Amino acid sequence: MATKVHAAHILVKTELEANGILYDVKHGKDFGSTAKEKSLCPSKKDGGDLGWFGRGQMVKEFEIAAFALKPGELSKPVKTQFGWHVIKSIEAK
Repeated sequence: MATKVHAAHILVKTELEANGILYDVKHGKDFGSTAKEKSLCPSKKDGGDLGWFGRGQMVKEFEIAAFALKPGELSKPVKTQFGWHVIKSIEAK
């Protein structure tokens, strides 16, 4: 079981927006460029890259989704108190 995950995300206000982003990225749109263009999170300047984080460092819903992904996978839209996230796993260890 992974103890740390390196992930990126795109944060938007609505589930509809998140589903549209997920569709676009799954059909060839670049995740990092999409994050820079659409994300509401300050990490957008880094293409949504959040770096490495361990358990207990992110809000629960985000953490559960991020740790469930295999490297390279995208999450379904995840709702947190901040909005809707599409998460991309980069690496896990």
